Amino acid sequence: MASVVEYKGLKAGYHCGYCDSEEGKVSCGMWAHSMTVQDYQDLIDRGWRRSGKYVYKPVMNQTCCPQYTIRCRPLQFQPSKSHKKVLKKMLKFLAKGEISKGNCEDEPMEPTMEDTVAGDFALINKLDIQCDLKTLSDDLKESFESEEKKKGKSPKKEEPKELIQSQHIEEKLGSGEPSHPLKVHTAPKPGKGADLSKPPCRKAKEIRKERKRLKLMQQNPAGELEGFQAQGEPPSLFPRKANKSNQPKSLEDLIFESLPENASHKLEVRVVRSSPPSSQFKATFQESYQVYKRYQMVIHKDPPDKPTVSQFTRFLCSSPLEAENPPHGPDCGYGSFHQQYWLDGRIIAVGVIDILPYCVSSVYLYYDPDYSFLSLGVYSALREIGFTRQLHQKTSQLSYYYMGFYIHSCPKMKYKGQYRPSDLLCPETYVWVPIEQCLSSLENSKYCRFNQDPEAVDEGRSKEPDRLQVFHKKAIMPYGVYKKQQRDPSEEAAVLQYAGLVGQACSERMLLLRN
Repeated sequence: MASVVEYKGLKAGYHCGYCDSEEGKVSCGMWAHSMTVQDYQDLIDRGWRRSGKYVYKPVMNQTCCPQYTIRCRPLQFQPSKSHKKVLKKMLKFLAKGEISKGNCEDEPMEPTMEDTVAGDFALINKLDIQCDLKTLSDDLKESFESEEKKKGKSPKKEEPKELIQSQHIEEKLGSGEPSHPLKVHTAPKPGKGADLSKPPCRKAKEIRKERKRLKLMQQNPAGELEGFQAQGEPPSLFPRKANKSNQPKSLEDLIFESLPENASHKLEVRVVRSSPPSSQFKATFQESYQVYKRYQMVIHKDPPDKPTVSQFTRFLCSSPLEAENPPHGPDCGYGSFHQQYWLDGRIIAVGVIDILPYCVSSVYLYYDPDYSFLSLGVYSALREIGFTRQLHQKTSQLSYYYMGFYIHSCPKMKYKGQYRPSDLLCPETYVWVPIEQCLSSLENSKYCRFNQDPEAVDEGRSKEPDRLQVFHKKAIMPYGVYKKQQRDPSEEAAVLQYAGLVGQACSERMLLLRN
């Protein structure tokens, strides 16, 4: 099914959750009834971001706190000293139950979900009732079905695979049940972790290995998966030579260091599909919600009646993204997921993520405040970087980790710049620029164009608005046809504004709902 969106236009002069300005925030937004993962990938590459089913884009040169899309490059990622500290602290806690003294000084804190879309919060509640409860009209579904029939396609349904990783270095596909840990006490095996200490000239070699691997998979897809399970550790594209003492440990080495047989605790990470909700997601919904409620009350000081089930569902469980399971995609498929951290059989943290064609996109994290001492914000980001590297091994184009927005003018949001190497999105030409090249400009001005080429333009801009797809009165038509039936001059301004923000490619694929 195509993406279907309802453009809501520009919202200005509302409260900002970053600087607390009463009316400094300016953004444009749309309600997404449904959205393909490719369309959402292209939108976040133009500075958009979702909160539940509401998709918004800050007006960068007007808003009080410009929000730059930031992505990390996991394949070249090297954990910093403070990252290693957090990973070692977790291993100590799991192995011996040790709780390190001192506070979790660098624990980052995102504003609450509603703060990120502040003035749109009431609008989202209203839209949820107007748009979502009636869902997409049958007319729309009919028109899609007839389009599909014309093309001779039949919609396929596939059972989603869930993915588990326990701290005991194991990966289990196809089940969300707690798995029996495979204890590993041997020296690290070749093929376990990424050695990124070598210069990046190994790229061609890696590509050859990737090709070989894909060929093997095509010959024996079932055997390949069984091989991963039997191996008992995340498969890796980066085989490690015998570890010389002068080589830094890879992220995988640090995360999956083997634990003693009598370890005090057991940590397991499970990836469960949140939309449409899988059976594992439904089975753990209440427990997950209770963690969220405590997090909002203790960390964000919400009153007890504020973090309701419906608020939780609307912001962190509902998603417009269509689930997709193509053969060469990740084993768990594309779409929206909750990455659950289970400690000794109970949920202590949940990372809300989207898995898209080129990236894992982090949406939100909430955790049990009793475990603040484990720096779960940093720990989960490192696990998500590791998870992206793991997905990349099967799906080679999936190689970035998107951390949402980087806000240089807000001190508590600058921590995202510490995951290197990373890039910021130029708000005018939508090209990625290494963060090091952006920081000096950001020191001088909140709003910056990062692309240094003065001649460069937005290559994906809307060039032919008449080709934009409109869904109106049970029919899909190009905007060129639709506008001939319209008398309202404000209509054209809104449609052209939308076209400019989503770009030509998305405007031709997505259906813009007009009443």
